[in-house]
Amino acid sequence: MVQEQSTDVIRINARRTDVFDIFNLRYYIGPNPYLDTGALVFDFSLTEYRQPLKIEEYVSIISDTSSGLRPRYPHLAEQTYNSYADLFAHVVSEVGKLDMGLHFHLWSIKQYPNFFRISIQSLHERTTRSVVYLVWDWLETITQGEEFSIEERLVSLQNTFRASVYGGPTVYALLRTAYQQGIPAFYLWEEGLMQYGYGKKQVRGVATTFDCDSHLDSEFSTRKDDCKDFLQNLGFPVPKGDIVNSEKEAVAVAKVIGYPVAVKPVVGHKGIGVTAEVQNVRELESAYNRALLAIPDEQPTRIIVEKSISGTDFRLLCVDGKFVAATERRPASVVGDGHSTIKELIRRENGKPERRDTPTSPMSKIQIDEAMELSLEEQGLELDSIVKSDRTVYLRKVANLSAGGMSINATNPIHHDNIILAQDIAQHFRLTCLGIDIIAKNLSESWKSGNFAILEINSAPGILMHLNPAVGNSVDVPAHILATFFHSSIDARIPIITFNQIDLTELQATIDHILLQHPEWTIGAVCRQGVLVNRSEKVLSQDYNQNVQILLRHPKLDLLIAEYPEEILEPEGMFYQGSNIVVLDNPSETEMMLVRDVLDGSIVVIKKDKEVSIQRQGLIEDYTLGVEEAFSRVYLKEIRSIL
Repeated sequence: MVQEQSTDVIRINARRTDVFDIFNLRYYIGPNPYLDTGALVFDFSLTEYRQPLKIEEYVSIISDTSSGLRPRYPHLAEQTYNSYADLFAHVVSEVGKLDMGLHFHLWSIKQYPNFFRISIQSLHERTTRSVVYLVWDWLETITQGEEFSIEERLVSLQNTFRASVYGGPTVYALLRTAYQQGIPAFYLWEEGLMQYGYGKKQVRGVATTFDCDSHLDSEFSTRKDDCKDFLQNLGFPVPKGDIVNSEKEAVAVAKVIGYPVAVKPVVGHKGIGVTAEVQNVRELESAYNRALLAIPDEQPTRIIVEKSISGTDFRLLCVDGKFVAATERRPASVVGDGHSTIKELIRRENGKPERRDTPTSPMSKIQIDEAMELSLEEQGLELDSIVKSDRTVYLRKVANLSAGGMSINATNPIHHDNIILAQDIAQHFRLTCLGIDIIAKNLSESWKSGNFAILEINSAPGILMHLNPAVGNSVDVPAHILATFFHSSIDARIPIITFNQIDLTELQATIDHILLQHPEWTIGAVCRQGVLVNRSEKVLSQDYNQNVQILLRHPKLDLLIAEYPEEILEPEGMFYQGSNIVVLDNPSETEMMLVRDVLDGSIVVIKKDKEVSIQRQGLIEDYTLGVEEAFSRVYLKEIRSIL
């Protein structure tokens, strides 16, 4: 193949001032000849226009601790590098974590006569490509003795990944946990959903909402007024209040229930348009207008005015009807130093690593808006005010984490009455995840003692506040969620049989053989000649892996059979990882990768000319085909043993 041929080309993409060259970039969505995961693969060489620095000089700058700044990659100084390609791969792998602690850590290098082929684990092609070019620019800048602003470039890459379909904190946390547990997961572009598991074992969803959830219950949870009445009728503690559709009505309701009051739109999320601790008519007017602006254009004007309960803001989380975590949420704040303004303190606070606003950051950046300025005004402050040393100034009344609030693990200790309360509420909703927002003095006291109120419930609660709180231990909520559907990775998989070569006739014969044993099954199969579901031929896409994905998306599929020859593996790689049976007929070196990716307890059948080797349960059996004996007789017998 062209990529693997030796070449006399010294420079392909490099500039005349470069010492390194990067070319032949190729992205694989899944296992490929170089890595058993999705990967960006590219070729690396020296241009020979000029000499690179010694490897140690690059490492010294990349891992520099002498500048007084926080060193980014000091551990790279502890490594030994066999070549410049080795150094490049190490640095790309580390930068690829994007200072977010992303789970990418796999890479490989294969040497050819005039270049090295580097493979880097990748989830989002655009981000990984940008990482490769960043590292290339960085090393070339070091060669030329110039300054390089990696911070600015990293922020840009973080934003790129954050904007991708994988960049949401909840989506990424679930995806990473699925990867760690060996649960297949992939994105359905047309539907805008993640799929976990294959075929009939699949679960589809977006963030913490899944296809098994009741859409009626999910929609009901957004109607804060109806939910409040529902909870009240069940005897749960909710604050007194009413629904209004004008400022005049809001003033009248507040007068009846008494100040302070809380104001929020009936339809809303993430605390947008919510104002707590409204003390008088003037504040109520501003709060009403903020709630009004938060209402979507297509929604009617319906705003809740209710008694504001003093206490601390908590989120209780239930998964599959069971309580799993509690988090205290505090409003964004700054601590004075006696000479800096509040605006300067906010800027300094937003510069902290824990506020990088990434899918793994414990805190978001503090946002400056009208609600903040009003809250400061009520405290006799403004953004240009200088705060006394060690004084804590809370910047808003609502503990909105997306606006810079702080999360504190409050799971232990929690009174058992409060756990029962949360679970009793969750039992009334057919939802995988339910977030319950409450106000209380503390969770160690029973809700029955008073000063406890349920503010609202959420059918699609975020989980980062529990998984990575700013203060306290992590609660592995993604593991709880995935355990609702899959006790282990086996529960997420259907049997998969992989061939390196099989034609449409043999494929149909294999399907018929299996259907004799399991006539109720739905079997999907694909080879270069066509796609079959049982005995029905389907449309074959030119994108081979799309055919495989379509079959694995089939919600009734019991078993998959797929052909993966070298001519597919080399340019496209595989869509799935792991086979239950691999059948190889005179395999090439590239096709032997199919053996690399088998699951534990799998069977491998390899034919070379007339000699057959069968590997199962740690044992190897050799077999010689008879003169007229078909190879299919051997592998069909092995297929029968796993069904």
